[in-house]
Amino acid sequence: MKRNIIVFGGAGFIGSNFIRKLVNKDFFFINVDALTYASSKKNLNDLKKFKNYKFIKLNIINSNSVKKILRLYKPVYVVNFAAETHVDRSIDNPIPFVKTNVFGVSSLINEIKKYWNNLNGSLKKKFKFIQISTDEVYGSIDKGEANENSKYLSSSPYSASKAAADEIIMSFFRTYNFPIIITRCTNNYGPFQFPEKLIPLMIVNAIQGKKLPVYGKGNQIRDWIHVDDHVEAIYEILKFGKKGEIYNIGGKSKLKNIDVVKKICLLLDKKKPRKGSSSYLSLIKYVKDRPAHDKRYSININKIKKEINWKPKISFNSGLENTVDWYLENEFWWKFILSNSYSGERLGKL
Repeated sequence: MKRNIIVFGGAGFIGSNFIRKLVNKDFFFINVDALTYASSKKNLNDLKKFKNYKFIKLNIINSNSVKKILRLYKPVYVVNFAAETHVDRSIDNPIPFVKTNVFGVSSLINEIKKYWNNLNGSLKKKFKFIQISTDEVYGSIDKGEANENSKYLSSSPYSASKAAADEIIMSFFRTYNFPIIITRCTNNYGPFQFPEKLIPLMIVNAIQGKKLPVYGKGNQIRDWIHVDDHVEAIYEILKFGKKGEIYNIGGKSKLKNIDVVKKICLLLDKKKPRKGSSSYLSLIKYVKDRPAHDKRYSININKIKKEINWKPKISFNSGLENTVDWYLENEFWWKFILSNSYSGERLGKL
């Protein structure tokens, strides 16, 4: 008998890859997504053929509809990817981030807690709610690594909204013993990522002959993880994670942003040479840094390695090359995305 799992935000980048990774396993997926600008049913076209998959368009803040879905499908697991995620957009207008990431998540977990309260013994014991958070709640780490007990030091309205959600979710465990797990992952990359984040933006802009905007001198350091490694970690946490715990998920691939951009340029020089002899490197344009830009992200993943026996498998160079290949081979996807929901001029998650 298949176990029902509700995925909120499953039409986005990480959520759609999570479903795709597990759709052949022993689950029935109910994908609930509001289909905001950064998510698309185009991400899910290859899932339509599966009988153990259903899509429902819904915003998580709609508590009555969330209640009906929970009662109808009776999930054993709920995974929440639903969020506003782009730092630059949060700086431009924090309000949508507070509405979705704080009020939306609060409404969601409250309805799920009420559903869980009414479950029978065995199902109630198995149930888990997993919140997908971010390493950005730790802020800039000048030296060493942040562990799961490190303090919050949010620099943007986006990361502050995610930190607030984490605190609300953890309070439900402490107050009600509601079975939550929080994951905090580093910068993701891979197929189906919306072209406002650093790697897909640089690939797409370069292919189109546009400038490659880099904040400051591009010396900000990020840890990169391929989305396949991330969703595999979430699956292992779903199986073996301890309720009430937080798990850092990292790729152990720390690089300066400018080095990532240069790697993309050199890969494209080889795979899709520009007319003439000019390298894509000539498209790099240094622009004014954004406010409160974190200089370095670095997290410790010893806990997930020890307790869950997980570690990243995909090297950054291999994963980046595969990602560049995917965007080259799937121009129809990102051209459709750009033409329907996005101007393509925003900077990435640098």
